[in-house]
Amino acid sequence: MITQAVLSLLLSGIVVYAWAERRRSPLVGLLSMLAALAGMYLVWIPAHATALAEMAGVGRGVDLILYIWVVISLLLFLNLHLKLRAQMDLITTLARTITIANASRAADANKVR
Repeated sequence: MITQAVLSLLLSGIVVYAWAERRRSPLVGLLSMLAALAGMYLVWIPAHATALAEMAGVGRGVDLILYIWVVISLLLFLNLHLKLRAQMDLITTLARTITIANASRAADANKVR
């Protein structure tokens, strides 16, 4: 019972966070909220997690939840990596543009002298 209460509290925090993030990123907010609500459902009715696991060919409901958590985590890490890489490419492009602009100004200043 204590574990269910603690997990429910943590998942409720995720629901509140997802609700706050829905304006900035509607898809992330919606998916986070759905995952947290599904988590709360499975925390309070663990027999359904076991039934889903048996349908998926996994031994226990907890194992199925852990497998799904690992897959979602890997997808989030991949998404984060791709976003960081895109930002680094943008920073590189901006740095090159600024360097070329500064070099052009320096060349123009030398011509005037």
